[in-house]
Amino acid sequence: MKFFLLSYGLLFSFLGFSQKKTLETKFITNPITIDGKIDENSWEQVAAATDFLMFQPDNGKPVLPERRTEVKVLYDNTAIYIAAKMYDNEPNKILREISKRDDFGTADFFGIFVNGYNDGQQNFQFFVNAADGQADCLATDSNGEDYSWDAVWDSKAVITDFGWVVEMRIPYAALRFSPEKVQTWGVNFFREIRRDRQKYSWNFIDSKLGTFTQQNGILTGIANIETPTRLFLLPYSSFYLNANDQQKTKGTLKGGLDLKYGINDAFTLDAILIPDFGQTKYDDVILNLGPFEQQFNENRPFFTEGTDLFSKGNLLYSRRIGSVTNSPKKNENEIITDNPSSVNLINALKVSGRTKSGLGIGVLNAVTEKTTATIANTVSGDSRKEVLEPLANYNVLVLDQRFRRNSSIAFVNTNVTRNGSFRDGNVSALVWDLNTKANTYNLSGDFKYSYVNEDKIKTGIATQLNFAETSGNYRYSLGADMYTKDFDNNDLGINFETNYYSFYGNANYRILNPTKRFNGFRVNYNNFIQFNKETGQVQGSNININTNIETLKNNSYGFGINFNPFERYDYYEPRQAGRFVITPTSYSFWAYYSRNYNYKFAFDINPEYSRADEPGRDFIGITLSPRYRFNDKLAMVYEFSYSRRNNNKGRIAVLENVFDAMGNNTILFANRNVVTYAHIISGKYSINSQMNFNLSIRQYWSYAENKNILSLTDKGRLVDYLGYNENNNSSFYTWNMDLSYSWWFAPGSQVSFLYRNSSATFENVINKNYKDNINALLTNEKLQHTLSVSVRYFIDYNEIKNQIVKS
Repeated sequence: MKFFLLSYGLLFSFLGFSQKKTLETKFITNPITIDGKIDENSWEQVAAATDFLMFQPDNGKPVLPERRTEVKVLYDNTAIYIAAKMYDNEPNKILREISKRDDFGTADFFGIFVNGYNDGQQNFQFFVNAADGQADCLATDSNGEDYSWDAVWDSKAVITDFGWVVEMRIPYAALRFSPEKVQTWGVNFFREIRRDRQKYSWNFIDSKLGTFTQQNGILTGIANIETPTRLFLLPYSSFYLNANDQQKTKGTLKGGLDLKYGINDAFTLDAILIPDFGQTKYDDVILNLGPFEQQFNENRPFFTEGTDLFSKGNLLYSRRIGSVTNSPKKNENEIITDNPSSVNLINALKVSGRTKSGLGIGVLNAVTEKTTATIANTVSGDSRKEVLEPLANYNVLVLDQRFRRNSSIAFVNTNVTRNGSFRDGNVSALVWDLNTKANTYNLSGDFKYSYVNEDKIKTGIATQLNFAETSGNYRYSLGADMYTKDFDNNDLGINFETNYYSFYGNANYRILNPTKRFNGFRVNYNNFIQFNKETGQVQGSNININTNIETLKNNSYGFGINFNPFERYDYYEPRQAGRFVITPTSYSFWAYYSRNYNYKFAFDINPEYSRADEPGRDFIGITLSPRYRFNDKLAMVYEFSYSRRNNNKGRIAVLENVFDAMGNNTILFANRNVVTYAHIISGKYSINSQMNFNLSIRQYWSYAENKNILSLTDKGRLVDYLGYNENNNSSFYTWNMDLSYSWWFAPGSQVSFLYRNSSATFENVINKNYKDNINALLTNEKLQHTLSVSVRYFIDYNEIKNQIVKS
């Protein structure tokens, strides 16, 4: 009997692997109520998708009958409807932690993946967890899953005596598809049984292949749909109350409008008028001692949602839009009385979509207002304005042609035009991502050209080429890139290093199915070397070996070691053209352990250590993060990190009137110890899947204590320097706290309350008493308090039209 079942399972698996499954849907005229009951007669008239196969950990294993899944699909002229029954022989063990939107929590979940073009390039993915929470994302093989994209759709999850049930309504406005009368969509259904960390899909997803979106099944039966006008309005109103000890309490009322319009079934216009980003997450600012700016995450929804097309070529760093790039210049007896840290966005729009032939078109445009600083003369009392940022227009154009279901070639252009004599920038790129028909090998790369008009015209190029084997247990990749000295995409992108060429490679081995000891195992070897383009000197090098392991109990751990086998010529830290500092060879190692988050108590730990070939120059660091889930509503996470860099070398000053033997300005470095502490507390209390309280606290302190001063020789070496007595120590500490309440009172409509306080201080005097630093932050006269409330309401033009017709 066991032999028969095994043979049947292997045969069934082979049949499932060898061809795409097909599911037929049917048109309905009677309404479907999204209540999780699945009791309408229409559901009895359509076939079900069954016979799911495991994706992880035991890839290809058929689902047990007592844990089977059955899914049905219906459609009308407005939406598709999904009904899913998830059977479970132990329904009382179904995990169902309540969490906010786009957070699965510790819960079972069900999902549907839809590709309206059936071209294997992009999935629209919609998930519902067992606690009735929603998540959605856009997924591509090149960029992974983008959960910043949000759609408006309905769902209901209900726990039953046989398992649990999900009912969904996904309007066509949340999808993209061709205008054909007869539609053929790519579709797949996904389920995770969280307590066992088992993931299943309807159409088999072969983990040996380096692709996810190209392994959908087929949905047929959609024909002659008459999609309604896709016009959605999202008006909002916000009120802010700001206060600190230096100014009176000030209230500000704002209002604006977001708009979404379906130009046709494939293309959508998104626009924001009078935007408001006052409730976006704060930035995790650090003490930045290096030559490059700190790169921040984009937290503004408009610039994170549905931007997969605009990420082509990695030319868009949307935080440039609304940032200040110039500093005010003071004369003698002048002080700066008003120095804005950001620029107001006047409006912005996006148009994106894809034609039947696979041509993706994306246009993003934003306009920012003229922004000035105020400078006062302390003697005369007069004040003047200085322009920090002029009126500016930011534009991105993307043309992305897909072909053969798994490959694409794209043209990308970014342009920034500033009013008046300020700098303008333009960058163009050709980007390719080519895969063999069997998805076993990949050839990708790009060619970029930049044009900057400032004091003079500057042009540059950058290019990269990568080849990889993308299937099987053993995989490898090889690549090279090159950046000329004058390549500059920093008007709308971000790039730190130029004037180099580099080579890199990777080889790795992974298991695709569990063994007697592991659910997952992977070992990697990475090699990298970079040369200065003009001198040929080594700018960077690294040899890395690391291992990542997942145990049968779904705990994870890993470790790795790095070698920098060559002295490196750092052309960036001196911050002066043609100068460099030589950094020694070094090695480092790290490890981590992560306990399965299914447990109420879990934790992560990550120690690090590195040492350079120089007396006393080393680094030690550790991150520890325990978490506790009190119940399905309440959970807390604490993270502590500590690091110490001993005998770190960094530039602190340039003596413009003191020259070395070669006639260069003397560049001073400090031999310093850099110590950093950070505490982060995050917590949530969920009343239900639509009502959530969230807490986020971050306290950060970092200081750099100079031990002795060094000067940089023309040979790139550092030697002792006497006679410099200025205090170039650094101490930066900051505090942020957000306490918020969010209520999704209707699909797409939300009211949110936020209390925020924040403070930051930079000093040259280091006080090593931790308690004093905390007190200084919380009693600082600059401690800013903000209380805000925001209401956003989703309006569907068709609902208004239907109400008018009925009345």
